[in-house]
Amino acid sequence: MNLAAILGGLLIETGELACGLSLARRWKPKTGAEAMIGEEAEVVSPCRPLGEVRVRGELWRARCEEGADVGETVRIERLEGLTLVVRRARS
Repeated sequence: MNLAAILGGLLIETGELACGLSLARRWKPKTGAEAMIGEEAEVVSPCRPLGEVRVRGELWRARCEEGADVGETVRIERLEGLTLVVRRARS
């Protein structure tokens, strides 16, 4: 009787592990600066063309060729070194 319970528990744990590993392979974590591409940021220092933006509570150096003023919303297009290249967000 005890052996059957142990084997049943082992079988259930093995199934849970297999399902968990399958899900872990499918879901890739979104971390790092590259994950910010496409997100919106708020301009905190005029970008003409260089300035600063706030993304997720962090300040980043940004370049906006078309220019953006304090308080405007911009969209992150790409990353060049530690500088975000942004463009004005279209409403």
